[in-house]
Amino acid sequence: MVELLAASDLDWSRTRAYQVDERVAPPGSDARNLTHLVLALPLELQGSLRPMPVDADDLDAAAARYAAELPTRLDLVHLGLGPDGHTASLVPGDPVLEVADRLVALTSGAYQGDRRMTLTYPAIDAGRRILFLVTGADKRDALARLRAGDASIPAGRVERDRMTIVADEAALGQANAAA
Repeated sequence: MVELLAASDLDWSRTRAYQVDERVAPPGSDARNLTHLVLALPLELQGSLRPMPVDADDLDAAAARYAAELPTRLDLVHLGLGPDGHTASLVPGDPVLEVADRLVALTSGAYQGDRRMTLTYPAIDAGRRILFLVTGADKRDALARLRAGDASIPAGRVERDRMTIVADEAALGQANAAA
């Protein structure tokens, strides 16, 4: 999606791309979302990126500073979906799911190897549009639950009235390929 945006007629001089979540990992790590964003955007557009400060010594203070830099309302919040129903770094069973008094927070522990910084539901739900991009057969069950509004998975708790879901045939499954 980022490569398609980079090739579009978007006025990048008026665009800021804020990260939804990031792994607390070293700069340049293949595990970091920022690494992939930098690779997807031409050099002249990378100034639009607003990376999460996950290499700060005081991560809680860094999360608060990042939250203060966010606009009142994001125009578009682009989310993925994990096979377990997580989105952003709002992961099953983590106390970050209940954070309602901050726009940016940290997971309590490592998830898939790394601690993470993430936008919270209040920041995500304030977005003018929320776009889920879902690919792969391993997401089929989670996608069905998201589409049904199943609040028992983290993605199912995201505000639905401004949500658009784009999914490939593998995620939809054969029976739903035309949906």
